Amino acid sequence: MTIYISQGRYTREAIQGMVNNPEDRTEAVRALCESAGARLIAHYVTLGEYDFLTIIEADGPATNMLAALFAVAATGGVTDMKTTMAMSSRDARPAMEKAQSMMKGFRPAGQRS
Repeated sequence: MTIYISQGRYTREAIQGMVNNPEDRTEAVRALCESAGARLIAHYVTLGEYDFLTIIEADGPATNMLAALFAVAATGGVTDMKTTMAMSSRDARPAMEKAQSMMKGFRPAGQRS
């Protein structure tokens, strides 16, 4: 399973809307995740550099999550989104094994073979 950790800032208009009409956005975020074939683990309102932090688990193609992120960004209520993809060390092992064979024909920049 791949974990996606997204952070972002709400626009002034979005914050004003949340103050005027307070709501828990967790269910809306959960529904969006499910439409992307993913599972919402947690959705937090945060203090500091970002206004929210969302943790999502997905097993499908990364393009599904990209589509969900595009949908959020397209609403105009969120800015400065940052998403980190994370996976367990066990799930990363196949990529490490594949890297072994890929390294054989690859040379670092500026070095001759």
